Amino acid sequence: MKKVWKSDENKVIFGIMGGLGEYFDIDPVVLRVGYVFLSFLTGLLPGLLAYIVAGIVMPLKRAAF
Repeated sequence: MKKVWKSDENKVIFGIMGGLGEYFDIDPVVLRVGYVFLSFLTGLLPGLLAYIVAGIVMPLKRAAF
């Protein structure tokens, strides 16, 4: 079963979009642009709060040694 993780390598702020991009096999830049666009459409506050909550709740992927 695949799990969603915050990306350690492909991150700008928390690594959320990088992790979602790895999970869905989509370029994280496309996800970031779409997320910013949707956040502006909804008035910024809900998108900002959702991003902060996801940054706290999503686990960080640790490299296997």
